[in-house]
Amino acid sequence: MAAAAGLLRATVGLAAASSLHRPGLELRRAGAAAAAAAASFTSARRSYGSEAREEEELRVRYLDDEHKGIVVLGLNRPHAKNALNKNLLKMMSKAVDALKSDKKVRTVIFRSEVPGIFCAGADLKERAKMHSSEVSSFVSKARAAINEMGGTQRLPRTIGVSLAKELIFSARVVDGEEAKSIGLISHVVQQNEAGDAAYRRALALAREFLPQGPVAMRVAKLAINQGMEVDLVTGLAIEEACYAQTIPTKDRIEGLLAFKEKRPPHYKGE
Repeated sequence: MAAAAGLLRATVGLAAASSLHRPGLELRRAGAAAAAAAASFTSARRSYGSEAREEEELRVRYLDDEHKGIVVLGLNRPHAKNALNKNLLKMMSKAVDALKSDKKVRTVIFRSEVPGIFCAGADLKERAKMHSSEVSSFVSKARAAINEMGGTQRLPRTIGVSLAKELIFSARVVDGEEAKSIGLISHVVQQNEAGDAAYRRALALAREFLPQGPVAMRVAKLAINQGMEVDLVTGLAIEEACYAQTIPTKDRIEGLLAFKEKRPPHYKGE
């Protein structure tokens, strides 16, 4: 359960990188896929929406075949450039809660269903109509749904204090190559004819995650995330405590047997 939530947080950063764009790069189109291409990977579609809305603002796809275990959350508010409003946040929260309890889910990808944009940020038109008391509640819910928010704290930890101040104070938009050069994103890819090169790259990364042990991945994420907030000695203690959680698991025994028998391991997250 924790693994699904952790992977969701990790993939948000990858998908969000798509909003930093430059002509010819996938980051220009924010992972928007052609419907026909996306359909070939889809086994089922589940949506969490409001009956008051005609469109599905969040599309949830459970992939199959060689992609089984991967779930794609697609933002779909074309008229608002996927800006986050109350309704979309509510649907995202419901989707995340459902994924947390689904042990078959191994990796989650956030992407845009709208060509040319990933997410414009908060829906400022809706925000302007909010009472001041509603704003804090909205921000808290947004942080609960997307744990990558909090730019004044996360950005300095990612690219350094000086450069973080420069970007925040100037509100400068950076393109994909600059974002990669300063360590803000991990990958920059050339756009393809379907307009979904970033999504394809994310899908390839997700496939690399699938064979790995869910228990080991969960505690590794925990050790990394918590260890980055403390000194090295404390971080090493956190790592040791996390490793101890894997010792009594069936997955650890399976890994040892697979190595001995020279075969791929078959982890079950137990």
